Amino acid sequence: MFALATLAMVVGAVLESAINGLIVPTIDQALAQGSGSRTPTIFGLQHLIPDSGLPALKMIALLLFVFTAVKGIAEYFSTYLMARIGQSAVLHLRQDLYTHLLRQAASFFERHRTNYLVSRLVTSAAAIEAAVSGTLRDMLRESFTLVAFLGVSFYYSWRLTLGALTIAPIIGLLTARFSTSLRNLARESLEGNKRLTDTAQEALSNHNIVKAYSAEKREGVRFTTVAKTIVSANLRTARIIGFASPTIETIGIVFIILLLFFGQREIALGRIDAAQFLAIIICLFRSYDPMRKLSRLHNAMEQALAAAQHVWEVMDENAKIPEKQNAVDLLPLQREIELRDVSFDYADVTRPVLRNVSLHIPAGTMVALVGESGGGKSTLMKLFPRFHDPVTGAVLWDGIDLRDATLLSLRRQIGLVTQETVLFNDTVRHNIGYGRPDASAEQMMEAARIAFAHDFIMELPKGYDTIVGERGIFLSGGQRQRLAIARAILMDAPVLILDEATSALDAESERLVQRAIANLVRDRTTVVIAHRLSTIRRADKIVVMDGGRIIEMGTHAELLARGGQYRKLYELQFADEEEMAEVSLRS
Repeated sequence: MFALATLAMVVGAVLESAINGLIVPTIDQALAQGSGSRTPTIFGLQHLIPDSGLPALKMIALLLFVFTAVKGIAEYFSTYLMARIGQSAVLHLRQDLYTHLLRQAASFFERHRTNYLVSRLVTSAAAIEAAVSGTLRDMLRESFTLVAFLGVSFYYSWRLTLGALTIAPIIGLLTARFSTSLRNLARESLEGNKRLTDTAQEALSNHNIVKAYSAEKREGVRFTTVAKTIVSANLRTARIIGFASPTIETIGIVFIILLLFFGQREIALGRIDAAQFLAIIICLFRSYDPMRKLSRLHNAMEQALAAAQHVWEVMDENAKIPEKQNAVDLLPLQREIELRDVSFDYADVTRPVLRNVSLHIPAGTMVALVGESGGGKSTLMKLFPRFHDPVTGAVLWDGIDLRDATLLSLRRQIGLVTQETVLFNDTVRHNIGYGRPDASAEQMMEAARIAFAHDFIMELPKGYDTIVGERGIFLSGGQRQRLAIARAILMDAPVLILDEATSALDAESERLVQRAIANLVRDRTTVVIAHRLSTIRRADKIVVMDGGRIIEMGTHAELLARGGQYRKLYELQFADEEEMAEVSLRS
């Protein structure tokens, strides 16, 4: 496709030069007045034209029309083909980049803000598409046109043309100097756009907090400060572009003026005639137009390359969870999940998050992780579906190291209900069936009934086809949580990870969610991160974590009887709940 587009551009450039080549026979007709004088012209066009008179003018008019029409067709195809190339390029680039992002480990998303990644996916990729579809096309077209015009000039007088080309090194040096400055400014502008997006996203997504603390003015000032840095970079870019084009044009005109005096001398010596000199002047004049355009296009390409560099930086960063070539498919859990002397730390954290953790989780049992915030519970949870891999030690599934298993077979067997309910801005049906998109409507409804969600779903405006809004904003907290539980029930995974999220719910919602969770965990291996200790009394094993280590382990009764950290946590939480109840009664 690119070859065809290039061929069309070459045809267009050749015909452009041919149209200019018709200047010579036209002037011959005007000056010779039917004498039959013929000045040699490019492509031998003089042989296509009768000796004189009206037939000659008719043939010149016909050739002008034909050349212009064919040139227009060539330009149409070159424009369309380059647009297709650009659209195809950006489509594949976005597909590759999006797939690359989705396959990154959790650590990748912990390092990069979502806005930064979305900006690379949308804005930077669009800049590359514009460079391919528009800028590259125009650069090639103007380059071929420039070569064609210079070719005509060389044909008539190589001396005059070489004299004119002495300008090229000067223009080249100026263009290189301008380009370096423009690329740096483009990078500065792109970085400013990233910060502007982050600033706006933070304020708009947290608009309730902004209003509650009367911070609208402060946020406006913060936004304006960042926006002004972009304006400054763009204005400096405009100054350079505004200075570059007239500077190059002025230099070109000076050389044209000198060329006029040199051309008069060539005519006096009989090396060229007036018609040829006029054709040379017109071609050189027209060649400076592509030169000026190429200067501007080079500036645009520099800005596109700055955007491309941001895309390559993301593409080159690889934080994927590795999968071995000979990885095995995991079978449903039969015996136990074992953490064997596991330690883990984040790259930018000095102390280990997990330290020498060993734990056995028998199949079909419920294990609860409790402890103060920062104890390592959430990090430990992320090891089961391999969002992270341990730095030392191993996580074993019926004796198989998870690093020896395929990611697909592992994650298909783990259901996840997080503390922050994740719903997509789509229908209820889509959200419940996210883990099993091939499930039937009856299966989805049954999962919703088990999760005590079917009744409220049927009360929604469009039932299962109701859009829940961004992050499920149109639903209450308890409704969102029950949809997440229905999604896990429908997936029917043998292992469940629950980051309990009932503490922020009202009493009625909490009661329904707890009943839904009870249905969900039945006959499954379950790992629960417990925030409210009253909800995990029936756990088969309670693991108390502190500072990335397991400090206590046992049943609810055993840990209370032992009088250790768990008893302190339980009594403290029980006292807090009693105090809150008394305050509620007084009010």
